[in-house]
Amino acid sequence: MTLEALVSESLGGGISVETARAVAALPGGELSFLLAAADRVRQHHFGLRVRLCSIVNARSNLCGEDCAFCAQSRRAHADVPTYALLDEETLLARAGAAREAGAGEFSLVTSGKGPSPAELDVLERVLRRDTGMQRCVSIGVLDRPSLQRLKDAGLQVFHHNLEAAPRFYEQIVSTRSFSENLTAVRAAKEVGLEVCCGGIFGMGETWEDRIELFRIIRDLDADRVPVNFLHPIEGTPLAGRPLLEAPEALRIVALGRLMLPGKPINVAGGREVVLGSLQPLVFMAGATSILLGDYLTTKGRSAADDLEMIRRLGLTVDHA
Repeated sequence: MTLEALVSESLGGGISVETARAVAALPGGELSFLLAAADRVRQHHFGLRVRLCSIVNARSNLCGEDCAFCAQSRRAHADVPTYALLDEETLLARAGAAREAGAGEFSLVTSGKGPSPAELDVLERVLRRDTGMQRCVSIGVLDRPSLQRLKDAGLQVFHHNLEAAPRFYEQIVSTRSFSENLTAVRAAKEVGLEVCCGGIFGMGETWEDRIELFRIIRDLDADRVPVNFLHPIEGTPLAGRPLLEAPEALRIVALGRLMLPGKPINVAGGREVVLGSLQPLVFMAGATSILLGDYLTTKGRSAADDLEMIRRLGLTVDHA
């Protein structure tokens, strides 16, 4: 496998599952080769432009789902804040702060399988207010009428992770089926929303699981792909999992770039704890976006540090 052949196959529509398996089997010492290929593909499609996204934990804890990785899950005994859906003005204030920090997209995130009718009313009102950023929600499984309602209110992006490939997914979540996730993503696409759809890596899945997840995301034609790394949290079923090694995390990002050459890839949860001082390499590995600020129940890096990192890499923040 040569660098030119790998880049050419990726630019031709994404590497095949067979080539992805060969990439996954490359020795650890071939990381620089893999990053060189991913970086060329990224620059071909995106140049030096990157985007910054920000989220707000709009409703914390109070979740009936049993996701093994999540501190808000009903299976967890983690020390996290518990509160009902934040009011409209608080959410808008958080959006304003995200914009001031440099984010070009803001996402309202709620725990649980989906919002109640009253919560949907609040979310709709917030979405009708122009924040100067792309408007996104990550609020569980929604039916088509609810998605259409939010789109009419101004929603642009619907975020819904598949979490893991079907075989491994059953070990992580039982309260929401994999097919329910697919239905929600397809419904969002059908009403004309952009879909942000990815997963979490480092939960014990195999490389074959990772390849399968990226293949499914490609088949769904997701518009954006978030890549999260498990940050084991005390009190969750996966608290004892070791952190991914940074080189393996970079290989995952590069695999996603080569399989999904023209799709924005957002490296989000777990970036700081898994990559540490190697965080700048996520862009060479193929990332086009990072999450700015804090996560749902864990702290992120300061916006100033991330903006300085991007500046020193010679990259340009795209606010469009």
